[in-house]
This record gives sequence, structure tokens and C-alpha cells, in this order.
Amino acid sequence: MPVKKTAADRKPESRTALVRRARRINRELAEVYPYAHPELDFQNPFQLLVATVLSAQTTDLRVNQTTPGLFAKYPTPEDLAAADPEAVEEILRPCGFFRAKTRSVMGLSKALVEEFDGEVPGRLEDLVKLPGVGRKTAFVVLGNAFGRPGITVDTHFQRLVRRWRWTEESEPDKIEAAVGALFPKSEWTMLSHRVIFHGRRICHARKPACGACPIAALCPAYGEGETDPEKARKLLKYEKGGFPGQRLNPPQSYLDAGGKPAPPLGAG
Repeated sequence: MPVKKTAADRKPESRTALVRRARRINRELAEVYPYAHPELDFQNPFQLLVATVLSAQTTDLRVNQTTPGLFAKYPTPEDLAAADPEAVEEILRPCGFFRAKTRSVMGLSKALVEEFDGEVPGRLEDLVKLPGVGRKTAFVVLGNAFGRPGITVDTHFQRLVRRWRWTEESEPDKIEAAVGALFPKSEWTMLSHRVIFHGRRICHARKPACGACPIAALCPAYGEGETDPEKARKLLKYEKGGFPGQRLNPPQSYLDAGGKPAPPLGAG
């Protein structure tokens, strides 16, 4: 198991060495999470856009438990744009900040109807003009609904790439640029999924499970969390710890690998 080094022990890493280490981490994560995927349930770009906006400051699980009722009642942008705000607020209440989120999803629905004929645009510059939609949300939609590469810089991604010293930047757009420069563009979307999967399951914010981490030998921050293998295994979350994942309707590849779907709202 790696030995924790102090800052004084570490030699400066060349750009070439950084790129090699970063890409090796990505390859290792691809083996650990061959079923990595967006953990929001969706059937079309509109559903993914709304779900991603709703996921701010809550879990994907909570969103997935909530959106079936929303989309059953308001399946299209036209429906949601014309909805009674109080009725939408009641549906979105479990997601937290439900009033602000209601304004956002109704606002973006209205914008889709008025500016894009009710269709979600497939360009970054159009998506970020919609109410409540920033670059992170736009790249989730572009990468997973349109197959256009993008890096999703959420809180997990920010935490891990800084722990791995891929960048020292702290602003999302600068992190996006710095990390993007380390990888071919074709890798960006799946890289995002793998890093986020790893952050949710093993490399947690408060107590990373270092002793159960498959890339510990490549991690400059090894030792910040629990290094004892037995204790570390008890910290694992979702399917790594034998627990359900975030999606009610996950991809078949995830289920085939032993992943468990999340329970519906109110279950358990």
C-alpha cells in the first residue's frame, strides 16, 4: 500500500508525467466502473435537462424519485410552461429549494417553446441561455442526450481532480479547461462519469476510503482518509458497498454488473 508523503518529499511532476498519470487513472477507473453512466433517469433531452436542473443541492436519487410524477403530468415543454406553479411546487417539494426550481424549470420550458419550437437545443451557447442552465448542466445534456463530448465539473469532480493534482484551479470553468487539456476530447464525457462515480462510492468528501481505493498507488492524496482495508470497505457506498444506486431505471449494463436500482419515492 502506498506510503503517505509530505509536501517536502514530493518531486515536481513534469507535464508529460502528469498526463501519463491522469490517463492511467482514467484507464483504471474504466476497469473499475465499466458501467459508469449518468445517474439521473431520463428518456429524452427535455427530461434530462429538467432533471439536471433539479439535481442542484440534492441527490440524484431524490430527483429520480420525484421526476416520474412531474413528467407524467407535464411530459412536454409546452405542458410544463403552461402549468400552475403551485401544482409544480408541490411535486418538486421533496427536491428542496422547490420554489426556485419551479421557476427555473417552468422558465426554461417557456424559453424552449418560444425560442426553440419546444425542442432542447444541441449547442452549448443556446443551452446556457436557458433559465437555471449553466455550463455543468449544459455539458450533462450535450454529452448524454446528444453524444457531444463535455466535462461535467460537479462537486465530486472538483474534489477528486484537485486531490489527484490534475489542477490547482478552483473555478469550474478553469478546472474544465485544465482537465480537458489532459485528455482527448472523445474521453471527456465518460471521464466525467467515472470520476463522479468514484467520488460518490469511494473517494468521499469527509472520509475517503483510501484503503479500498483501486487507484491508491496513483493518488498524491493517499492517506487523507481511512487506510485500513477492513475499515475502508465499511465506508463504501452504492453498489461497491452492496447498496442500491441512484437510478430507478438504470442501464442494463449496471444491473448486469450487480448494481441495484433505487427504491421508488416513499418505499422503505
